[in-house]
Amino acid sequence: MSVWALGTSLASAAIALACVWRVRRLHAALRAERAQAATQSGEREALARTQAAATERERIYTDLHDDLGAKLLGMIHASDSPAHADSARALLQDLRDVVTRSRGAADSLHDVLADIRTETAHRLAAVDIALAWEVADALPDPAIDADRALHLYRIVREAISNAIRHAEAARVRVRIRAKDGTLYFALSDDGSGTDAGAVGSGRGVSNMRGRAAQLDGAIDWTPATNGGTKVLLTIPLAELSR
Repeated sequence: MSVWALGTSLASAAIALACVWRVRRLHAALRAERAQAATQSGEREALARTQAAATERERIYTDLHDDLGAKLLGMIHASDSPAHADSARALLQDLRDVVTRSRGAADSLHDVLADIRTETAHRLAAVDIALAWEVADALPDPAIDADRALHLYRIVREAISNAIRHAEAARVRVRIRAKDGTLYFALSDDGSGTDAGAVGSGRGVSNMRGRAAQLDGAIDWTPATNGGTKVLLTIPLAELSR
């Protein structure tokens, strides 16, 4: 074979290899584009399903709130028993909590405590019980997600319900402080007192223990210094924003 023929053959082979390499690159790029398109399509479909489910949940919760909320408000205003009115008021707030949780709302600890204070003050004032609310200076203000905030709301709400229905109290005192990474929430009343060993059998108390456990915390009942009952809730601050 002449040098010219050999050179021509080598050039043709190089061109062929270049063409093969280019075709393979094009095929690889096409596969990548198809995979990306499929992924994006799947993500769009998943997002559409999520948005549709959220919209439907919001509609259901709104309907429940409008219907049951109106009935509970009617029970509050029509009741001639302060304790029964308070029960309806607590149920109405439970319903509102569910709606808020469905929206995934998140707040800070200070915001949640402010809401709890407002609700507690209204409930106690309606049954002529005074409230002393004490928050330590420089209390940390970590973010708290909706699920953990709900546990805290429900624990305090049940404690207030017990004070209203069973303690025959004239005053409730709430003290909140933090030490060594732990939140201490103490609620005491000046009522008739409760045997701490007999507290733990009720369903409400069991629910409070379960909610405290969900926060990796603990809850206990002891005699208060003023003769009533003291509820002490302790929660690791780091758990509030997980």
